[in-house]
Amino acid sequence: MTNFIPIFPLAIVVYPGEDLNLHIFEPRYKQLIAECNAAKKPFGIPTVINNKISELGTLVELSEIVKTYDNGELDIRTRGIHVFRILETIPEIPDKLYSGAIVNYPDNDTRGNRDLMRKVVDAVRELHKMLNVSKSFSKSDDELGAYDIAHHAGLSIDEEYELLGLLKELHRQEYLRRHLQKVLPVVAQMESLKEKVKLNGHFRNLSSFEFDFGDEK
Repeated sequence: MTNFIPIFPLAIVVYPGEDLNLHIFEPRYKQLIAECNAAKKPFGIPTVINNKISELGTLVELSEIVKTYDNGELDIRTRGIHVFRILETIPEIPDKLYSGAIVNYPDNDTRGNRDLMRKVVDAVRELHKMLNVSKSFSKSDDELGAYDIAHHAGLSIDEEYELLGLLKELHRQEYLRRHLQKVLPVVAQMESLKEKVKLNGHFRNLSSFEFDFGDEK
């Protein structure tokens, strides 16, 4: 399916199923949200990388306008629906302050490997333990998918965008597995280094090394 959508480019990656809270303050996006709310229509958040709108983004629905300020600014809740691919951007729309795009929605295979996903989840929890970070998920471990934990796996925005472009859950799971397999030893080494730095300057009780001089003559 191909259609036109209003777009709200942001320097973040949004995934299907993700809940995203936004504070709206620019006039063009206050207009966009007001019109989407009135028409009960979704809008697109394409990822901005290096000040350029990327080809891929996620269609989001407006879940709730939480607060409207006296100056017209808004606090809103949104939820990701589908990954889209931009076919053409429409920078100027008559009588609109915001931009739009012609997009399509590539097929997205959500079938993954549960055993592989469990390994990924365990690795994420190990990462959080190393970093002394406490994260809770809204789903049980057996219900979690790649999109649910991608923001919690220590990916850069470029890596998060690469994962957005993977349209098979099995490929997304494998991408996260390889990333964590690479990152965990580095973090462990950093923790070891941090402990060494902490020890520097402290009184330490260490056993000396006993040299073996062999038989004396």
